[in-house]
Amino acid sequence: MTIDPPTLDPATLLPAGVTGNILARAADTELAVFDVDGVLTDGSLHYGPGGEETKVFNTLDGHGIKMLQAAGVIVAIISGRESKALGKRAGDLGIHHVFMGVADKGVKFQTLLDDVGLAAERCAGIGDDVVDLPFLSRCGFAVAVPEAPAYLKAQVHYVTQARAGRGAAREFCDILLHAKGKLAQLVAGYSA
Repeated sequence: MTIDPPTLDPATLLPAGVTGNILARAADTELAVFDVDGVLTDGSLHYGPGGEETKVFNTLDGHGIKMLQAAGVIVAIISGRESKALGKRAGDLGIHHVFMGVADKGVKFQTLLDDVGLAAERCAGIGDDVVDLPFLSRCGFAVAVPEAPAYLKAQVHYVTQARAGRGAAREFCDILLHAKGKLAQLVAGYSA
């Protein structure tokens, strides 16, 4: 006897605050840009006894990034900090556009756009602080995490309900996938 997978109600795939306007902004995304500290991590800095920096990443966020890539969205990381842990995590996730130690994220964002041949309007970005504004302010869909300062949250299109390092990046990925009409199909594929 086989059991049919459950039928997914699209309304249950996203948080209640995701409106049609948000999905319209996200629908044309071809490139998703992530900050790291305070987005893919909770923003805490951990140092080992030898001064080495360690980071804690969320597996849900990582799988969301993998699903984005499977759906054909280019993924990039622009981080202000250098980190061996980030290099390892990005490699594990198959992210090829990884920029660390970036002093001016707006300049690096333009270089990235030139490299991939896209207009900023075709990009979505997620960040947590003012250093992310130079790229977030140009994205067609800009997102912040709840821990971001109020003046940053006032300048983006959406603020995640999930916290930084605790599913915020996955929420961002799920919104992009849903807006592109691919989330339900990807989720259903795991039930088959």
